[in-house]
Amino acid sequence: MIYELWYWNGIPGRGEFVRLALEAAGIAYRDCAREGDGDSRRLIDDMLSDRACPPFAPPYLIADGMTISQTANILLFLGEKHGLAPSDTAGRLWVNQLQLTIADMVVEAHDVHHPIASGMYYEEQKVEALRRAQDFRQARLPKYLAYFEKVLSHYDGWLTSSARWSYADLSLYQLMDGLLFAFPKRMAAIMHNYPLLAGLHQRVANLPELQDYFASDRRLPFGDGMFRHYPELDGR
Repeated sequence: MIYELWYWNGIPGRGEFVRLALEAAGIAYRDCAREGDGDSRRLIDDMLSDRACPPFAPPYLIADGMTISQTANILLFLGEKHGLAPSDTAGRLWVNQLQLTIADMVVEAHDVHHPIASGMYYEEQKVEALRRAQDFRQARLPKYLAYFEKVLSHYDGWLTSSARWSYADLSLYQLMDGLLFAFPKRMAAIMHNYPLLAGLHQRVANLPELQDYFASDRRLPFGDGMFRHYPELDGR
């Protein structure tokens, strides 16, 4: 079976968390919205097609006759189906819990540059974004990073007792990559406090399973999307 992944073309966004799992596990999939001319109309038409269990928004995965949406839900499915998470119930719930915490931080990082409304341009909410950015850099960012550093201190390199990565490790890598892109000054100033996180980020970057993907045009660069770099929102 070849899975069908649907997400907006041109930005990594939330879809990248799913792509990393599919690519690292060697799971065959189609990145459907990027096929052909990559027009967003294809995604919109598919998303609005008549289904018994329609997605609210992308990303969503069509697999085994199901339409599975919400990033953490897709990864929960892939983790159980393809061994990308512990096999016991407690382990699966733990990795899902980590994924949901990562998702919370992704939302907060996004809301730095869109603190009022996602439907408004950044330029329409710059004053509010400056205030939000200061709180994010000084309070929220170190709080989340300290949490993940603490989790890693209980294990040996990865987020679980397994000697192998889970999908949450891949997602934490993507989160760190996004933060390093969006807030390079702040991350450079504080990363010495989180050596275990830095180590995990490097280990995922070096995974043999991902080298072909990282070198390909399937790996989309940051720019627009969840993680954006505005110099005025960054600082030490």
